[in-house]
Amino acid sequence: MNYKEYINQILTPKITEKEVVLDLFAGCGGLSLGFEAVGYETVGYEMDNAATNTYNKNLKGQCFATKLDLDFEYPQADIIIGGPPCQPFSVGGHQKGMEDARDGFPIFIDAVKKLQPKVFMFENVRGLLYSNKWYFDLVLEELQKLGYFIDYKLLNAVNFGVPQNRERLFVVGHRAKFNFPKPQLKKVTVGEAIGDTMYTTPEESKFLNEAQDRYVANYEKASACINPRDLYADRPARTLTCRNLAGATGDMQRVKLLDGRRRRILHNEAARLQSFPDWFEFTGNETQRFNQIGNAVPPLLAYQMALSIKECYNSETAYSAFEILEKNQQANNVLTLFKIWRITFPKAKNQKLFNKS
Repeated sequence: MNYKEYINQILTPKITEKEVVLDLFAGCGGLSLGFEAVGYETVGYEMDNAATNTYNKNLKGQCFATKLDLDFEYPQADIIIGGPPCQPFSVGGHQKGMEDARDGFPIFIDAVKKLQPKVFMFENVRGLLYSNKWYFDLVLEELQKLGYFIDYKLLNAVNFGVPQNRERLFVVGHRAKFNFPKPQLKKVTVGEAIGDTMYTTPEESKFLNEAQDRYVANYEKASACINPRDLYADRPARTLTCRNLAGATGDMQRVKLLDGRRRRILHNEAARLQSFPDWFEFTGNETQRFNQIGNAVPPLLAYQMALSIKECYNSETAYSAFEILEKNQQANNVLTLFKIWRITFPKAKNQKLFNKS
């Protein structure tokens, strides 16, 4: 079974589980599609109308076009998932963190506090682990106070069957044992994903003109590109973003045709590189469709995360919130003692202590 056939078959919404999944900042439904493919019923909330319409056009669950706030009353749900707006922590969003009005973490934490789900998960950009690590630590601390074990990991979608290098942070809060999905050895290439359209020129194709070609050449020279930033059939794609899909930028996603011309990739090609099945229809104008695709969690990666969360949810071994609070406190006490030990015995002294002659 090839890649196209696989995603069209595996990513099919169905309801086989009794639990309800609440998707906050749901976008066009990339995360929800993965969870519906596992069998969960979903309910989404998203403030963008075009993305909400796309969600409702394709998924079994319903998405509401609503701007969430701390006074919002949520429907009952067993699992919470979401992607709090990443712009406050992304390089493209200038990494303003909690000073950015788009910060959605207070709302996500509030939902967890109100509903006390058995498991929750959120996805975000890797920038949370670097210049905004202090804020990420605050978020984790608040979630731990609600009685959850927290596990987080950087996952690259290319290691989970998605034909795109896309590294994102996944955080899971749980009260049982959780294991992240295992990476796959084989990586899917651009050719395997869109080889049937890659070198074609459909009527809606948009080609780079001479001025844009010069701009791209100057951009690549200035950024010291080893290879032109075209899509290559023999390897996975670069990360798809709103900026390089919808914007006429130097790093725009494009194909170099056999006659030497370059054209921007089509929204259906971008969708397949993001692992959306071919039956999935996007609503809105071209820019809105590209933004939905660029912002989405790849459904194939969401599907594999959903399988891991399902296993955790159904685990027979579980702790109460009070027991987890005690265990988290014990772990914090050990960490505090370790920090004191490191201050008392700096590295130079430690080497003398352990280098016995």
